[in-house]
Amino acid sequence: MIVRVAERALLSEAQDVIVATDDESIVDACAKHNIRAIMTLKTHPSGTDRIAEVTRKLGFSDSTVVVNVQGDEPLIEPELINSTAQKISETTLMATAACPIDSTDELFNPNIVKVVLDKNGRALYFSRAPIPWDRAGFSEAQRQMSPNYAALRHIGIYAYRNDFLLGYPSLPVSPVEEMESLEQLRALWHGFAISVHISASAPAAGVDTPEDLDRVRRHFMMR
Repeated sequence: MIVRVAERALLSEAQDVIVATDDESIVDACAKHNIRAIMTLKTHPSGTDRIAEVTRKLGFSDSTVVVNVQGDEPLIEPELINSTAQKISETTLMATAACPIDSTDELFNPNIVKVVLDKNGRALYFSRAPIPWDRAGFSEAQRQMSPNYAALRHIGIYAYRNDFLLGYPSLPVSPVEEMESLEQLRALWHGFAISVHISASAPAAGVDTPEDLDRVRRHFMMR
């Protein structure tokens, strides 16, 4: 799984692809496929903390752009990595991605995170609840998306300027982050902007279940 993710990342414009892990078996698997991997502490509460340890160890410059690709995304598009990274600038320290939601099932699914943006394409809020709430279109008896209603599904990829990444783990956990169980709300709570790349379509689903794993295995067998 991890090797497949790294292979997709290597197709992006990234200058380097590094697997951050606390598992020796993952390091061994990467070594067999010439994928660079670095062992980290086992005590990290999040992937953000883990990659911050790696960039600190390697002495990355403050302006280095670091993209966190989840290890369960073996079908991630390299262009999504590129587009998210390109959102980072001198004034934009953190970025992520989203895509349109086109069904009420997705919108009302608490396992699918939604995001609302401001006029400049920066995140106003992330939630497991259906946002924005269509007061006219939604009710207990009716959950229909009107023709002019637009909602965005958050895609779990993050880019950071390294100086911001190194300081992020030291930011106190926010109440809304704990309530929603969404780590990215910590940045908004502390006043940091998150720029959002909008993808025209949803990326291929990651691997969360045995059924997902079978689907991805079939994909690679058909190639």
